[in-house]
Amino acid sequence: MKRVLGIAAAAILALSVVAVAQEKKGPAEHTMTGCVQKGATATTGVVENTAEKGPKTISIVDSKATLAPHVGHKVDIVGVNVPAAEAEAMKPAPAKAPHYMRLSAVKMVSATCP
Repeated sequence: MKRVLGIAAAAILALSVVAVAQEKKGPAEHTMTGCVQKGATATTGVVENTAEKGPKTISIVDSKATLAPHVGHKVDIVGVNVPAAEAEAMKPAPAKAPHYMRLSAVKMVSATCP
């Protein structure tokens, strides 16, 4: 009986460790390419997606990298999705768009946009 209880306790502990690890993981980062338009601050703005697939307008709610120097440039942006309800409830609210992102990196692809 003690052995069964020990196995059960070990299984519960293992499952709780997996659940905690998954919670801390957070949303997955992804990369998109587009042209930067001026935002209200140096770390916010709009990116017009140049890829054939995906949302055409991406509103940047926050960025670890400054976007202002990239206005008019084609860039790769790396970050995570922000749910629309969360983004639209922010004060000040970001530009309305079908897709919202919080960026961790910005890399210039071209000094001009198509």
